[in-house]
Amino acid sequence: MAKKEIQFLEGPQSRWKDFKYTVGVFFEFIKGFRALHFVGPCVTIFGSARFKEDHEYYKQARKLASEIASLGFTIITGGGPGIMEAANRGAKDVGGRSVGCNIVLPVEQHTNPYLDRWVNIKYFFIRKTLLIKYSYAFVVMPGGFGTLDEFYEAVTLVQTKKISGFPIIIFDKEFYKEILDHNERMVKEGTISQNDLNLFLVTDSIQEAIAYIKEKSIIGFGLQYAKRPKPFWGFFEKELKKITHLIPEKEDYNPE
Repeated sequence: MAKKEIQFLEGPQSRWKDFKYTVGVFFEFIKGFRALHFVGPCVTIFGSARFKEDHEYYKQARKLASEIASLGFTIITGGGPGIMEAANRGAKDVGGRSVGCNIVLPVEQHTNPYLDRWVNIKYFFIRKTLLIKYSYAFVVMPGGFGTLDEFYEAVTLVQTKKISGFPIIIFDKEFYKEILDHNERMVKEGTISQNDLNLFLVTDSIQEAIAYIKEKSIIGFGLQYAKRPKPFWGFFEKELKKITHLIPEKEDYNPE
């Protein structure tokens, strides 16, 4: 008996819609590049928007961000409340730079008050590309689906060598215990290799996280410190006690 020929379902066919979408994506990238071009080397801190300032995770994120900013990095987050606010606030606590890369959602997420600069992006994949382009490390604090999405996207890029040597830190072993157990299950089932578990650091120690960023980001990427402008004695200028910020070895960092 002859097989019945399949009648395929109709899919999107509008070339005009595809063209408009492509142009929109292009301009979103340009908007992000223009907004973030001068922010300097960043460290991205991810985490839930739902934790209040009296929560332990909020306090940890604020402290960790202060220590990272003190190294000279710009702290960049999703720009919203919760862990994002804590991280941006921690940067401002020590006079560091604080930036937000906000995602536009149906329910508008307002930016937190601790940002020096921010940009609103329509598409998640553009936002993630911008964070990869300008960041030299990711810190994954307790969070939800979005935080896990960012973590697994970053670790996949390192695993597949689309970016190399990119430090990823999971902060809080207890919160991510089941995720870490599932990673071990994937090793057991052969869907990832044992070496893949070395692509990220899991820690509860701020000191260990800072040491890891120093090794993998500052030394690993050959970052140099920007020179402070010297005050001119003739104008009775005094030197500002500001953080010395890092500058890339090259004009523009490209992780590939």
